[in-house]
Amino acid sequence: MKRIFYLIIIALLMNSCKKFLDVKPETQVDRDVLFASEQGFKEALNGIYTSCAGGSLYGGQLTFNMLDVLAQNYQFIDVTNQAIANFDFKNTTLRANCNEVWGAAFTAIANCNYLLESVDKNPSMFNTGMHDLIKGEALALRAYLHFDMLRMFGPSYVSGATAKAIPYVTVTGTNSTPFYTVSAVTDSIIRDLNLAKDLLKADPIISKDYIVGYPGIDSASETNATDLFMQNRRHRMNYYAVCGELARVYLSKNDLANAKQNAELVINANKFPFVKQSDFFRTDPLLRDRIMYPELIAGWYVDTKDVYTNLQTKFTSVNPIYCATVPQINDIYEVGGPGADDWRLKQWYVNVGANNGGQDKATLQKYYKNAAPLTNLHPLMAPAIRLSEMYYIAAEATFDADKKQAITYFSTMRARRGIGDVVAAGINKDDFIELLISEARKEFYGESQLFYMYKRLNHGVRISVTNTRPASDNIFVLPLPDDEKAYRNN
Repeated sequence: MKRIFYLIIIALLMNSCKKFLDVKPETQVDRDVLFASEQGFKEALNGIYTSCAGGSLYGGQLTFNMLDVLAQNYQFIDVTNQAIANFDFKNTTLRANCNEVWGAAFTAIANCNYLLESVDKNPSMFNTGMHDLIKGEALALRAYLHFDMLRMFGPSYVSGATAKAIPYVTVTGTNSTPFYTVSAVTDSIIRDLNLAKDLLKADPIISKDYIVGYPGIDSASETNATDLFMQNRRHRMNYYAVCGELARVYLSKNDLANAKQNAELVINANKFPFVKQSDFFRTDPLLRDRIMYPELIAGWYVDTKDVYTNLQTKFTSVNPIYCATVPQINDIYEVGGPGADDWRLKQWYVNVGANNGGQDKATLQKYYKNAAPLTNLHPLMAPAIRLSEMYYIAAEATFDADKKQAITYFSTMRARRGIGDVVAAGINKDDFIELLISEARKEFYGESQLFYMYKRLNHGVRISVTNTRPASDNIFVLPLPDDEKAYRNN
């Protein structure tokens, strides 16, 4: 019955009003029934995670779709995808995708707010520690969603800190939340994340007894808890995921000290082991780790038939929608230079030949999954925050104060991908940033993080070896739904 009430809430949120942000509240009776017990709060929070892992958000649009197209990772024949790759923001498909993301994100945010408005009313109903865990995750989800909406639909901090960007929605009701500046939204995100970080200081993942690894292998303890809600903390906004997101957000406003502190907190916890070369290169496909599962600080559980069918169509089929040419992949992974032995190049791509006499195509195998009844080493995940990103952030944030340490962070991560090339001790900041971008493009291929990096740095987007699109809000600020434009301009 509680689950039915929650589904009613979602239906009301999705269909209540013409404008995405004019969300009507559910009836007080429904809210009281849903949030009358700890179990109701758990079910509500799980429902938010499920919506976030759906095709409109991180199980589709925000991980496997247009943002990676804008980062120029693929080559297309069809007119629509080529128009998106050309930054045609009037394209009807791109605009429809943006509308879908905006609506789904603010629906999920509204559901976070319903939960947060009720969670403090009767703390005594919760078992020890559960109130803080639930509230902390909901705050973290609200902040995480807002940050990605800011990264898509607002200017970057460096190009327009005082420009109006998006609303930061913290209440439910029929009144529209005003659009705030990039700076104000960023500060609100940081506020929520720091509150979540404090609430999650007793997260089970912090315990030395919580061992990250593959299900049922290597003494991993992620599924040992008797309460299903407490298992697989890396499938949720756990304490270290909050630290990782804080590192991202602080870096976006060039607060290097706090970015470094939070990235190093994750690194120095030694909680997330580097993937073993033997696991990444297993000849037995049932035991092969294609996504470097132990290094995921957080990820979205997308091990469903619908998501996997979509991933096959997009990436792994013989004639996928999203595909690069072999020369393009060789260029990205620097085959003629330091990347000849790159593990990712060797394991993530398959040459499937060419069509009609064109160039050979390299299909992405990162999200390949064995067909039932065959098993897999780990569940299918859409990466949310990786250990590698913490090393990249720590390297960038450390460079000005301690170049040697910055190079150590960078070189450590490259060595874990099979690259032993030495970075010159006298490298300058601009060249170091170029190295970080090159590594990020390799690491986050098919994950939609590179576009955000170009935008944060106000860096031109590399189209090809000889062509770079200059940085501009014209290519970095995606179009708002038409119904929301007036709110930003007020």
